[in-house]
Amino acid sequence: MPTSGERSGAAPLPGALPPDPRASNAGEAEMAPGGAEGAPRGAEPAARSVRQRGGGDPVKALLHRHRELCERAVDPLEIAAGLEAHGITDRTAARFRHRDVFSLAEELYARSPHEASAAAAPTLVPAGPDAFRGFGYALLPGALACAAAAAGQAWAGAAAVAAVAAALVWPGRAAGGRFPYVAHLLAAAVAGWAAYRHGTALAVGLALAVAPGHLAAVAFAAGARARLDGSRALEDFADRARPLLLAAVALFTGAAAASAVLAGTPLPMAVPLALLLFLTRLLLRHGAHRAPVCAGLVLALVPVPAAALAAAAGLLVHAVLALARASAHARP
Repeated sequence: MPTSGERSGAAPLPGALPPDPRASNAGEAEMAPGGAEGAPRGAEPAARSVRQRGGGDPVKALLHRHRELCERAVDPLEIAAGLEAHGITDRTAARFRHRDVFSLAEELYARSPHEASAAAAPTLVPAGPDAFRGFGYALLPGALACAAAAAGQAWAGAAAVAAVAAALVWPGRAAGGRFPYVAHLLAAAVAGWAAYRHGTALAVGLALAVAPGHLAAVAFAAGARARLDGSRALEDFADRARPLLLAAVALFTGAAAASAVLAGTPLPMAVPLALLLFLTRLLLRHGAHRAPVCAGLVLALVPVPAAALAAAAGLLVHAVLALARASAHARP
């Protein structure tokens, strides 16, 4: 009698565990009510319909459920990142008779049709007009703040704060959910409160740090995407992404210190705030959960000297965990 893999027309892939005839539908039957671990309960009707359509081939049911993801993916890791974003873990993959999510993604990729153009390897292209335009926008906050401060304008600090807050919105992508701009408003409150307490020079220093922060964020995003394309497992990507993130943070910290020196503001006040805003930009840009970001910004509003440093340290821990996930860098 043919196995489920033979009925679907695909040979078993390396890494797949031997089929168990007694568990023909065990993969979907044992899944959480949401259809995958960590999935919302509202997905239960969809999971039930997928199980009915899948019959005795649970991988085929999963393929039907994520058909669009599997067909537009350029490699198995793209599918693994999407499954990870939907809450499917290695434990869930074991119920589909695979050792991990990546092995499951390899089978889904092999059993999905792909256009010939999608299989082409990515190539490096020169920076286009959008890249130069983005860098030009990143230079505006520092230029505006310096010009207003040099002219002795009373609104120089407020202008610098507004420019810094606007720079957090420019990258575009943000985490979903209700009230999407709460984090941006809290960031503006943090910068404004710091400028009110410590003077215009601090706001100018934060504005000067926007441009190097933009370059560090762009370099991190490009490097993470390249490592995603070259990795062979989710753990492999995480091991490569974490040092890249820490290097970007270290590079920006040095640039923020230089900006503070140019603005004439003390380093212990300016650098933690700049690092907090930089991490906020990274996390919002890559679609991380907004609750930890908002919590860190609220902590920075506490009128205690070490509050900003503690908030930046906590947000760094969250960034190391969130930005090491392949789903944070998958193609939209």
